[in-house]
Amino acid sequence: MTMDDKLVIALPKGRILADAMPLLRRAGIEPEGAFDDPDSRQLRFATNHADMEIVRVRSFDVATFVAFGGAQLGVAGNDVLMEFGYPEIYAPLDLDIGHCHLAVAEPAEMSRDDDPERWSHIRIATKYPAITRAHFAARGVQAECIRLSGAMELAPSLGLCRRIVDLVSTGQTLRANGLVEVERIADISSRLVVNRAAAKTQPERLSAWVERFREALDRDAA
Repeated sequence: MTMDDKLVIALPKGRILADAMPLLRRAGIEPEGAFDDPDSRQLRFATNHADMEIVRVRSFDVATFVAFGGAQLGVAGNDVLMEFGYPEIYAPLDLDIGHCHLAVAEPAEMSRDDDPERWSHIRIATKYPAITRAHFAARGVQAECIRLSGAMELAPSLGLCRRIVDLVSTGQTLRANGLVEVERIADISSRLVVNRAAAKTQPERLSAWVERFREALDRDAA
């Protein structure tokens, strides 16, 4: 079997990976031992299926690997899918993991007299400029986005802008940095994503794995 014959699944590093692995194992996928070794620098892993490998990448890159054919399957949050809008992938299953939401936040003292309905132009720090612009454009607000990859909560206190758009889970990070949520943009969860070209050229193979994930979800819900 050549490397081109391998089915590659792209998984996100971090918190979502811990939630995703029990589901993968229920679907019958077991990675090699190095996958669970915290000291391993390896990014590509064999599995108990000779024709399948796992790659571990940044959560924001899963959709890109799948869209451009580096992987045929992946686990990605719908925040990433919304931000990039790749037509080359589709998401047949909501995996019911990685729950959080995308929200607008601002300093607590500012929020007491602020009315989001009166905004016409705002400057905002975010990892999600496409989602942010689209959200505000829909209500006639011009959003000037400052792209940050992390530590968005610092932006208001350091004078970059007065508001941010970021993922919110418990809200603890917002509170610790003197911010409050003022608007909810979208609920987020992780999805199984599939490369469309691969689904057309290997329909039985990809459909079989989608069905195995569906069955694993059904067993979990039972």
